[in-house]
Amino acid sequence: MTFIPGITSPASRGLMFSISGQNLCVLHEPDVALPIADAAGALFLGDLDGQPCFAQVVDEPPAGTEPLALRQLFGTLRDEEFAIAGRALGLTAWDLDHRHCGRCGSLTERSTAERVRTCTRCGFSSYPRLSPAVIMLVEREGKCLLARNARTRMPFFSTLAGFVEVGETLEEAVAREVKEEAGVEITDIRYFGSQPWPFSSSLMIGFTARWASGEIHEDPVEIAEAAWFDPRELPVVPPKLSIARALIDDFVARSANGGS
Repeated sequence: MTFIPGITSPASRGLMFSISGQNLCVLHEPDVALPIADAAGALFLGDLDGQPCFAQVVDEPPAGTEPLALRQLFGTLRDEEFAIAGRALGLTAWDLDHRHCGRCGSLTERSTAERVRTCTRCGFSSYPRLSPAVIMLVEREGKCLLARNARTRMPFFSTLAGFVEVGETLEEAVAREVKEEAGVEITDIRYFGSQPWPFSSSLMIGFTARWASGEIHEDPVEIAEAAWFDPRELPVVPPKLSIARALIDDFVARSANGGS
């Protein structure tokens, strides 16, 4: 997305996302002029419902807003709102993390032609980057493999997931993660869909797969509990909007239609 100088004028109208740490202040006042303290520091995110959206790092939440972690808005915001809020978190994090060059330590500056920060000394360019992660639903004899993450306090069971390592394909990452986390071998790995995931600047790439051999043996560092679940007897699962839930809902729908 091109950053257009001057578009973040002090009288800009639209939604404004003010980032304070990992908190997000959302102002739903499209008909009210939004003051922007530092127009040059605001990042243009695109349009939402015909209104421009901007992100700006602030020390204090703007008047009339309440800071909330984006996770608290999961399932509350519309898909389009959640997507642009996630973009706000990702772009502001990139902009802050690359104020100095990773090679020589000198200051960087934004380009006015593309989304990049370039070192003023050595010319090294830093673009926003995503970390690809695979997420997969494994099936065995009409049941699906779900697990509780050992590193979070979330009460629900979800699909397995993990980051792609350097030098491996997405399919290899799927097979490796399932083997490492649950101890089983899989086959018939098929692409399902993808979803930007803002909490670690990730792109979640979804797959389905079928059990090939082995019994569940959880990695205690990653998995608190894992099991095969009948579609009619599912545990508490993630809320709508996540690709994990989309994978589970698809499994349930196919099971109701005879597994087609």
